[in-house]
Amino acid sequence: MRRPVRRPLALALVPLLAGCTVAGNASGGGGSGQIVVGYQSKTINTVTAGTLLRSLGYFEKRLKDLGGKHSVVWRDYDTGAPITAQMLAGKIDIGSMGDYPLLINGSRAQAQGGDAETEWVSVTGYNLRGSLNGVVVAPGSKAKTLRDLKGGTVSASVGSAGHGTFVQAARKYGLDPAKDVKVENQQPTVGASALQAGSADAFAQFVAWPGLLVNKGQARLLYDGGDLDVPTFHGVVVRKGYAKEKPEILQAFLQAQIDATNYLHAHPLQAAESVAATTGLPVETVYLYNGAGGVATFDPTIKKELRDAFVQDVPFLKSLGVIQTPLKVDPFVNDAYIRKAVGPSYDQEAGSTANPAAITGTDAVCNKKVDDPKTAGEVWVKGEPATRPAADAVCLLKNVKALQSEGKQIRAVYIPDTAAGTRWFADKDVWVEDPSAKGRFKPFATPEGAQKYVAAHSGAKVVPYAEAVRRA
Repeated sequence: MRRPVRRPLALALVPLLAGCTVAGNASGGGGSGQIVVGYQSKTINTVTAGTLLRSLGYFEKRLKDLGGKHSVVWRDYDTGAPITAQMLAGKIDIGSMGDYPLLINGSRAQAQGGDAETEWVSVTGYNLRGSLNGVVVAPGSKAKTLRDLKGGTVSASVGSAGHGTFVQAARKYGLDPAKDVKVENQQPTVGASALQAGSADAFAQFVAWPGLLVNKGQARLLYDGGDLDVPTFHGVVVRKGYAKEKPEILQAFLQAQIDATNYLHAHPLQAAESVAATTGLPVETVYLYNGAGGVATFDPTIKKELRDAFVQDVPFLKSLGVIQTPLKVDPFVNDAYIRKAVGPSYDQEAGSTANPAAITGTDAVCNKKVDDPKTAGEVWVKGEPATRPAADAVCLLKNVKALQSEGKQIRAVYIPDTAAGTRWFADKDVWVEDPSAKGRFKPFATPEGAQKYVAAHSGAKVVPYAEAVRRA
């Protein structure tokens, strides 16, 4: 797979399209010439195997090239659990979901055996540190760390990656997730409403929920999953019997996924706008995760780091009681199909963890080359067809100040966290001024991250974002 050369890239809860959206008649599964695909439109790092892929029509085009009569039934769900249930019933052929749901999928399929067994065959998006998951609290919450949630209620989808992140992180803070907090097993839409209503003290979820609520001003980030430093990802799973019976269909799907991945890399803003239009999510939130230098890295290859993390997740999920039978990982992971789809470059691409959608170009205000993914940010100006690259945090503030002086309207500003590197909304970050540092102003995605820096650097202090912009 050859990646295109890229230039600088870029509720009231918004009524989200909840539930199941079905196109066509799903009865009979793949055996009747129909291919049934289960996906999660609002889990936006699966878009190359779901929302974006569907809107672009690449799978249907690949099927047309095969000849014969094929129809695709797309089923949209909020989480991976119902996709697994439908796969075990033989009603979904190909699905996409997060790492924990994938593990549960494989475990239950192996326990059921026979035609129900499944295989993990490709990756959609991933984050090596785990920043696709997070814990948010209401804007006015007094909680400064996870430790402050003791005795409170946390909304999470039990068995999801967001839930797993909370449980592992809480233990690091000396909390017993089974005793010290009350975990409400809720769908994301329900949990988001619970947080707003005050019936939940925190909301632990997967992409794109933390970013969505923070962007809307309805929450602030309490814990970044990247602090766990454990890879998290989403991937594609297929019924093993279906893959053996119709390998050409699976190959067409994976080739179409590669097509969608290349499109996302080449047209980041257009891809984000397409996903936003389909899901009802704000485009600025979609772009936070899926844009250049985004929280999610899109690459379909199955990397060793992801597989190793997957193996470590097995005993953890068993300890939670989410799975009864430990997954046999080796027979579940099968990269033969995506290897064939990618071609001779597979091993090289699978061995690389560099984001193929890096922010590049020249910072027009600082007159600097933008080439360091650890510091590069973006400013998205309303009405402009591309984002403006910023070399580092101080340069980003200078860009914002210059644009404000010109009367420009800014849609969104993105910058990596100083310590963890997690890309976040610059205007939602906690900013620290350190007069002795080379870069005077430093952004942090969480108050805890900022306070750790202040405690370790004499003279450093937290300052409002607007003041940082004014004094950059």
